[in-house]
Amino acid sequence: MTARVIRTIAVSVFKESVRDKVLYNLVFFAVLMIAVSYLLSQLTAGQDIKIIKDVGLAAMSLFGLFIAVFIGIGLVSKEVEKRSIYALLAKPIRRQEFVIGKYFGLVLTLFVNLSIMAVAYYAVLGVVAWMSGGWYLPQWEAPAVDPRLLKAVVMIFLQLSVITALALFFSTFSSPMLAAALTFALYVVGHFNADLKNFETVVASRPLIVLARVLYYVLPNLAPLDIKSEVVHAVPVPASYLFLNTAYAAVYIAILLSASTFVFMRRDFK
Repeated sequence: MTARVIRTIAVSVFKESVRDKVLYNLVFFAVLMIAVSYLLSQLTAGQDIKIIKDVGLAAMSLFGLFIAVFIGIGLVSKEVEKRSIYALLAKPIRRQEFVIGKYFGLVLTLFVNLSIMAVAYYAVLGVVAWMSGGWYLPQWEAPAVDPRLLKAVVMIFLQLSVITALALFFSTFSSPMLAAALTFALYVVGHFNADLKNFETVVASRPLIVLARVLYYVLPNLAPLDIKSEVVHAVPVPASYLFLNTAYAAVYIAILLSASTFVFMRRDFK
């Protein structure tokens, strides 16, 4: 594989995603949701900053999920439906370069859009702090414009990067609708995956316990990547915790990309 080819495909995917009107709508609604959180915060005296932080991070996560799934599932299937896949594969491009380039193109799209949402997020928090007369008031657990919130944003990005890899994997062998359904299902399951580890406390069947333990290690574990509540309530998040979960996300993404490449290389487009 050559980095130049992967970079070219990634940039192409990014440019194509930027031209997608659905993407603009999703980002617009995410920014709007962050702004509306200020209005909602006025309904709860003394908790305005917490509500804005909670709703803002939730909006970034939710709309980022939509971007990852609805664009991710079309990375391969769209090329097949338009039959442009034949022209692409006729060029000196390896299939693994095509898959990896597509993935990094969408990850770049996610990064840019999350950055836009993060800027809007901090802008709203800055306005609230300015109107409140201070960056840090006694009733707040943390400053309004708290740089530690970026930890949650980074974890959201990692979580969405895993979801993107899942969407890409399913798109290599299934229809867009099925790929979307499977990706959303694993997103939900991934937040409750830790329960599978302690499944023996619920059932006594040994086969079911073994199956639950296997699923625990195979399915994505997304709950540790969700630290929104911790940063909003100023609970310390150790650097070691961030490092270990970043490594986990990177390994899981690498496995998914390898599986996607394996499936795509054996797919017959004739």
